[in-house]
Amino acid sequence: MRSSTIILSFLMLLSAQSMLGQKQKAKKATELYNEYAYQEAIDKYEDLVSSGYSTADIYKNLGNSHFANAEYEKAAKWYSELIGLEEEEIEPEYIYRYALSLKSIGKYDESDAWMNKYLESNNGDIRAQRYAEKVDYLKKIKEQSVNIELINLDINTKESDFAPSVIGQQLIYSTARDTAVARNKIHEWNNKAFLDLYQANILVDGYTDGSSLSKLDLMINSKTHESSAIFTRDGQTLYFTRNNSKNGNFARDEKGVSRLKVFVATKKKNRWKDVKELPFNSNEYSVAHPALSLDEKRLYFASDMPGTYGSSDIFSVDINEDGSFGVPVNLGPEINTESRETFPHLDKNNILYFASDGHPGLGGLDIFAAQIQEEEITEPVNLGKPINSPQDDFSLVKDPRNNSGYFASNRPGGKGSDDIYGFVLDDQEQNEIIKNILPPCSTVISGIVKDQATGLPLENVRIKILDTEDKMIGDMLTNVQGSFSMDSDCLAGNYTIHAEVPSCNETAHSHIPVEGKDRPVKVSLQKNRRAPLGSDLVSHLDINPIFFDLGKSKIRKDAWVDLSKVITYLNAYPEANIQIRSHTDSRASETYNKNLSERRAYATLVYLVERGGIDQSRLTAQGFGESQLKNDCADGVRCSENEHQANRRSEFIIVE
Repeated sequence: MRSSTIILSFLMLLSAQSMLGQKQKAKKATELYNEYAYQEAIDKYEDLVSSGYSTADIYKNLGNSHFANAEYEKAAKWYSELIGLEEEEIEPEYIYRYALSLKSIGKYDESDAWMNKYLESNNGDIRAQRYAEKVDYLKKIKEQSVNIELINLDINTKESDFAPSVIGQQLIYSTARDTAVARNKIHEWNNKAFLDLYQANILVDGYTDGSSLSKLDLMINSKTHESSAIFTRDGQTLYFTRNNSKNGNFARDEKGVSRLKVFVATKKKNRWKDVKELPFNSNEYSVAHPALSLDEKRLYFASDMPGTYGSSDIFSVDINEDGSFGVPVNLGPEINTESRETFPHLDKNNILYFASDGHPGLGGLDIFAAQIQEEEITEPVNLGKPINSPQDDFSLVKDPRNNSGYFASNRPGGKGSDDIYGFVLDDQEQNEIIKNILPPCSTVISGIVKDQATGLPLENVRIKILDTEDKMIGDMLTNVQGSFSMDSDCLAGNYTIHAEVPSCNETAHSHIPVEGKDRPVKVSLQKNRRAPLGSDLVSHLDINPIFFDLGKSKIRKDAWVDLSKVITYLNAYPEANIQIRSHTDSRASETYNKNLSERRAYATLVYLVERGGIDQSRLTAQGFGESQLKNDCADGVRCSENEHQANRRSEFIIVE
């Protein structure tokens, strides 16, 4: 009996020692994971699981490590193990990642089932809302697909090749083709070589000439990663992405993260000089993958800076005439989600291309497009197959000289982990793609016909709408309120409205003015567009800001007309809700200004309810005091009354 007890105690001791050893191995693996050494962490975690030791955190970190390296089949395996743990309450984000991973390996039905579960658990998420609105997204993507031929370029290797850019007849791109043996040239994230920028000649047919391949000069390529190079049209300025570095070497922050930064360089005597960081880079967040607007007055980029919805968002920043930069602005929820939006590019048609795994797609990162119209952006459209696939598809650029383009993908059948593909579109294919991207457009021409003498509306007046060539495009009768309306496809130009009054003979025609003006009318065409979530009706409706007198919260008479436009909009879109945000100038104390702004916001709310009949449940009000000045008129700064008045304003923000 005593010997049995000794044996049992010995076995328990061995078991305890084994458990302690496994916990130590798990701790080491987690340290590697937290340092973004994903491949080493994967090896250690999988050894632990093979030995029979597993936890929810191990499954999470294994799934996340493979997900970060775009190994979606392996990611799905470990997320499945995690979700199968009955005693664990799984965070909704892992359900979402599991659904994405399944989609990326072509298991669409399973992916949709898990996406529905994610929607049930997190219906306030932008991604969930978009999925709920587009449950037939696969059918829509199929309809938007254009049958084009893809070219796997001869510059591709078994390593990662991506982020193409076109300047003249050269393709600039990022590659890990330098399979250096030196350990300090290997990145522990994926055990691959650091990225450098290369260039190759583009042939007439869109292919690249691999024999012309060369490396950009050493002022650009360093000991860390470089990618996403773009050029001004004259080829004299270069923007590119580089990892944070110290003394030329790879550097991390306190969290173990090496942030990405955008740099700019200028060409002097055929060499790149004056390499500088952009002023909005930070050691606290990443700024990456720059893109220029057509007029080169605005820079677009991806970042996880404060104000980001998800892992990374697309931002824009104005480039001033003196070369300085404005304040970065998030493109908003029309483009950005709680996931990844990255690799922006604008083509000659002012179409923004970007990669996202937050919008409904085929799996992994898909490439989307949206047109930028002045300060508004249309709803993003998935480019469909064959540009998109179940795997990661990203960094699309168009050649400004023609209808060709390039993008990167890690789809099967390539030469390596990421390959660059080219395509050349004929005019029909190009037009079909642009048609899919542009939003459905409609125009409403409307007005009211009144008796000039009495001002009363006239019923059954025949209205004819003619274009500039006197071609009739509309024929209708006014209703009992004297109004008429015609819906049409997109119209542009000037149109004339003619009215035939019943009491006149058939040759007695008059030009009936809109809004009571007795003269021929030029009709301004307006698109039927709802204001996007997060936008301000002040800019959307082109109304004057609602200003207040100094120290007062009473609505001024000069605001009545503009507030009536807000009321009209809210009546036209009964599902729209707004937050009224009121601001003061900097004069008086912060506490006083905060209270004053709250009174002004509430006064505006009361006006909309009492004068406009708007349901109060659709309105909220908040005062910001002097915390968000529109100009530099802070405490102690001498400013004119007009400058101070610009800060005393109300905004009307579209909210859920």
